[in-house]
Amino acid sequence: MNKQKIGFIGAGNMARSLIGGLISSGVKSDQLFATDLNKDNRNALTADFSITTFADNQKLVNECDVVVFAVKPQVLKTVATSVKAKDAALYLTIAAGIPSESLNNWLGSNKAIVRAMPNTPSLVLSGASGLFANTHVSEEQKETAESILRAVGVAVWVEDEAQLDAVTALSGSGPAYFFMVLEAMEKAGEALGLSADTARLLAIQTGFGTTKLALESEKDPAILRKQVTSPGGTTEQAIKTFEELGLVEIFNKAMTAARDRAEVLAKELGE
Repeated sequence: MNKQKIGFIGAGNMARSLIGGLISSGVKSDQLFATDLNKDNRNALTADFSITTFADNQKLVNECDVVVFAVKPQVLKTVATSVKAKDAALYLTIAAGIPSESLNNWLGSNKAIVRAMPNTPSLVLSGASGLFANTHVSEEQKETAESILRAVGVAVWVEDEAQLDAVTALSGSGPAYFFMVLEAMEKAGEALGLSADTARLLAIQTGFGTTKLALESEKDPAILRKQVTSPGGTTEQAIKTFEELGLVEIFNKAMTAARDRAEVLAKELGE
């Protein structure tokens, strides 16, 4: 990202993870800036990452080539309309649900805007993010936005902004699905006689190892599943039970419900 100056409006957990990831990837601390209403949060960022912080959002906007809105969706409109945006800057928002057109209008129109939908594993540099760029974003700015999100995991682009609602349903909300599966496996293990600690450790390590295996393999998850499902064996019996109970259809219905809710929130928050 050469010597571009990147500023974060908001110093919450996601901003901290992005700042830490960028520094780990080689971005210099003097390229990074942040604002936050809380003085303690600003001081913590300076102490932990040696970056410059401001209490005034406008000072950050004036200073930076890239402005990252890392605030809650409910306050994004107030924050965006309170600053005088520069035409040449890239504006990257990680506030869920706010359409790029709304942010563009709040900033004064014809601004280069990238929407990002990161998920909570970004906090441990293992995130998955969906990205969408409006028509004012240059290829260089797209590369910059992707580099910022890749500092905390993987990043993929969608061509249609509406697809970010599907990203929200899949990877944005997805960590909760995995936590629920881990919780269910842990409880089932306890019901089968294992101690709570043992069941929890085995469930979590199995989840970690399985996703790592899938990530590093070139094979489709369906093939990997079949490879560990011996005919007539224990795994086959469990898989048959899942199929009989309609697990795939349950996921389809759940993720569709999440997508539909994301669409509703986008309309409400973008007004």
